[in-house]
Amino acid sequence: AAVAALVPRLLREPPERPPAPGRPAADLAPLLAEFREAADLAADVAGPGYLAFVGGGGLVTSALAEFLARAVNRYTGLATFAPALVAIEESVLRWMCRTFGLPATAAGVVSTGGSLATLTAVVAARTHALGEDLGCGTAYVSAYTHRCVAKAAHVAGLRRDQVRVVPSTPDLRMDPVAAGAMIAADRAAGRVPFLLVATGGTTHTGTVDDLVALADVAAAHDVWFHVDGAYGGFFQLTERGRARLAGIERADSIVLDPHKSLFLPHGTGVTLVRDGATLRRAFAADGHYLQDAGADDRLPDYADMGPELTRDYRGLRLWLPLHLHGVGAFRDALDEKLDLAAFAHRELAADPRLEAPWAPDLSTVAFRLRDGTADEQRALLARVNASGRVFISSTLVEGRVTLRLCIITFRTHRDRVAEAVDIVREAAVAVTAGRGTPA
Repeated sequence: AAVAALVPRLLREPPERPPAPGRPAADLAPLLAEFREAADLAADVAGPGYLAFVGGGGLVTSALAEFLARAVNRYTGLATFAPALVAIEESVLRWMCRTFGLPATAAGVVSTGGSLATLTAVVAARTHALGEDLGCGTAYVSAYTHRCVAKAAHVAGLRRDQVRVVPSTPDLRMDPVAAGAMIAADRAAGRVPFLLVATGGTTHTGTVDDLVALADVAAAHDVWFHVDGAYGGFFQLTERGRARLAGIERADSIVLDPHKSLFLPHGTGVTLVRDGATLRRAFAADGHYLQDAGADDRLPDYADMGPELTRDYRGLRLWLPLHLHGVGAFRDALDEKLDLAAFAHRELAADPRLEAPWAPDLSTVAFRLRDGTADEQRALLARVNASGRVFISSTLVEGRVTLRLCIITFRTHRDRVAEAVDIVREAAVAVTAGRGTPA
């Protein structure tokens, strides 16, 4: 009801123009009140009960850094305009390259999120392997690859039939044997395989592909090996995460979303590439109007490493929280999420009304009513979310409606996850009442 009342008022049909003479300073308060009212009528994706999609963490110190960066309003697309600020950003990117085991030739660029970061990687791979001839180029994904990959390939000039879906194994990982066979068959048929996309934590179930085996396939067939680590990549900071992401160090490119598993506010994606020169070959462009800009050979020009020429200064939103809180704080928080997911899976799997078919690789727990119909699964979802204490979501896995807890917000702790488990159990009792489910 509140949304139904507020949205039309804000849209103001017919549209109301911003006032020509402006308003007195005293009018700031009612404008801010209107903003607060609008913000309250939204999902709190950084709240402790948000277990639905892979949300942004909303770390306040990163928001402070962003305020400072916007206030000074420096341009960092070309290093010569703000070399010290670029050095701050570059120090974080080099730390990330080392964290993922990439060689000294590696480089990175910060974008607005995983979609643009993925487009950056796909264009780098396309340019490296295909040059200007895109007609027969073929990329390989799984049914659980994030939709932004196919979208990026399409934006990068590939037809939809040039993105091939590799079968998955019963544990929901891309099948390396099938991938190798498809690549070989396509090459024999005249296609030009150039990109194999693995996932370091799927959105559906948090599953990590067999990165070592897929890296072997990519190497054997001489195709670019990309790892989508947007959700799960920063679990690399933990001992368990490094074990589960083994093979990521062999990637030609990696996409990360610090606004997910580094808990930053929305709008920060990172592309890391094994050879920074591939980014420059893909994106560098000259303009006579920049002939006076100069250059600093010690620092990169980020405008030559991605699609954006004009860009806001993104380094401080990463650098300040990492240096203020220390990497250990992020490692501990991520370890806690792994523990919470293991706890939730154990508890849900023990309930006779429920099944949790896949042990979590990371921090997402997939579950559903045992022998439940699609309508019953949706009824369970609705009852859980009606509690107002937790917000979860569903997906389709092998054609079956499956619910999921995604435990990624740094404000989510054991008490809220235990409460979520209890709410799910109570909802399962209500949905299955009368159909003979064991007590």
